[in-house]
Amino acid sequence: MQQHSESDQVQLDLQTNSTRFHVLVGLTGSVAALKAPLLATQLLEIPGVEVRVVTTDHATHFYDINEVPVRVYTDKDEWEMWTKRSDPVFHIELKRWADLLVIAPLDANTLGKIASGICDNLLTCVVRAWDTSRPLLFCPAMNTAMWQHPITAQQVATLKSFGYVEIPCIAKKLVCGDEGKGAMAEVSTIVDTVKQYVQKHPE
Repeated sequence: MQQHSESDQVQLDLQTNSTRFHVLVGLTGSVAALKAPLLATQLLEIPGVEVRVVTTDHATHFYDINEVPVRVYTDKDEWEMWTKRSDPVFHIELKRWADLLVIAPLDANTLGKIASGICDNLLTCVVRAWDTSRPLLFCPAMNTAMWQHPITAQQVATLKSFGYVEIPCIAKKLVCGDEGKGAMAEVSTIVDTVKQYVQKHPE
């Protein structure tokens, strides 16, 4: 029987049916990451869709990976997969696999990183290598005071200038107790937006 290493298994997990629409979900360190299990579950309900998740380490503070019904990749997967020169580079493999990337939530820190071209973890490396002919959706989520900082609008505008699509944040009472704009869009809004791209995708 052929034996597969852990790094082989990571790679094999992406060699899936090419007729399906591949959605890659990015999670960053906002409290809204606690909605990750619900978001992944509802995306799986879209016919013909396959889902994988890339998480930052800070995002895992807010949800239990075991409650997410799909494979979740971390920075550890990136480094464990590559051991020698001929090995595949995992963030490139993910970029090739995905038909659409949706970052939900996109926290203030990662927003700043992406706007500046910083790529210091698995998710931001996927973003930096992203094929801009494919949709990249981002869902800002942060405290109202952070949202209102002048640099936030500049950074959101920078991402939109790259061709990325904003799913705007909403106003509500935040977990911290503040009330105002900055909460991540509702999961149903995010799922409906993804559905629109799935429907446009050629069979």
